[in-house]
Amino acid sequence: MKKAIITAVQLGLFLLVFLAGSLFPPFHLEHVLIATPGFTRIFVADGLLLMLVLYVLIVLVEAFTRRLRTAAPWTTAAFVLAAIFGFMMKFGFLTRSTF
Repeated sequence: MKKAIITAVQLGLFLLVFLAGSLFPPFHLEHVLIATPGFTRIFVADGLLLMLVLYVLIVLVEAFTRRLRTAAPWTTAAFVLAAIFGFMMKFGFLTRSTF
């Protein structure tokens, strides 16, 4: 039960970081997906990058506390689910129109 609660908290934290990095991009890493005369579809990768940095930091803390074998799979599951949910909620996708 404790692992499930910690995984849910990590999932929420990853989603929050993904959303914050997508709305307020500190690095301005933008990739143009579609460019037409009427609109441009852009993916802002800052939120995904910040989420990845947070994941690496959490796994490093788990490694230093020697809980890597028991905690890392749950952290990885939370990271993957947060990425899937974030893409489903279209975090980071931006459409710029010329009109």
